[in-house]
Amino acid sequence: MDQLNIQAWQGRVDDQRGGVSEPQAQRIASVLADPGTRLPGDVLPLLWHWCAFPNAASMEELGRDGHPMVGDFLPPVRLERRMWAGGALRFHAPLRVGERMTRQSTVRKVEEKDGPMVLVTVDHVIRGERGIAIEERQDIVYLPIPDSYTPPRKREMPASPDFASKMAMTETLLFRYSAITFNAHRIHYDLAYAREVEHYPGLVVHGPLQATLLMQAATQYRGRPPCEFHFRAVHPMFAGEPLDIAATDDIDGSLMLCTGQGGHQGMQATAIWQGTV
Repeated sequence: MDQLNIQAWQGRVDDQRGGVSEPQAQRIASVLADPGTRLPGDVLPLLWHWCAFPNAASMEELGRDGHPMVGDFLPPVRLERRMWAGGALRFHAPLRVGERMTRQSTVRKVEEKDGPMVLVTVDHVIRGERGIAIEERQDIVYLPIPDSYTPPRKREMPASPDFASKMAMTETLLFRYSAITFNAHRIHYDLAYAREVEHYPGLVVHGPLQATLLMQAATQYRGRPPCEFHFRAVHPMFAGEPLDIAATDDIDGSLMLCTGQGGHQGMQATAIWQGTV
């Protein structure tokens, strides 16, 4: 791999304009089973801003996996499996339905690791009409596509969580979440591609969808949204089996959350509220 070439992408900046209209907000709510209406001026639930800045790449600009081809803002990594592996967010002010938003993205770090693997860290600053609303770190991992599916080590779900729920992970749900985020990555809706090209056993549940459901659970359990949220994927989750959601109070006042299937975790997250020690 041309390390000097991909390292040159560090520091690149991209600016986008976006927002979530009333019709968009209603569609997001229907996909996430979030009750109530969303009218202009209403506060957006946290992480719904992931629907606010769709990548409008043309069909000619998409790779065979459905992602926009790298080499413009993101570095031209020559590893075909691309995953949103985790991230962290700090929330400063609410965003609202119909509000004009901007997002400034900066490639903070491009790091090659053994495996081979490349980790790209991107920082986002999301602003609404009243100023900075969210500071976000996004971790993107690039790997070679393996010859067969070898799952990572399984981590058991908590035995006695303080909060637990379940949501069906249907092919229709994955397709609709891809639609509201304008995400054409084929592992989420094209079963033949997921199995025959990337060698997954089934359609893969989106990492951002899992994170959004964990945020929804955290807000519901504590009765108010957190001021910080950290998450990372530890095992793929697949369509066809319900997704378990569990939350456990930590001694420092934060909330430890995870998704899971078949008794093992898929994503881990920590929600932090103002005043948490």
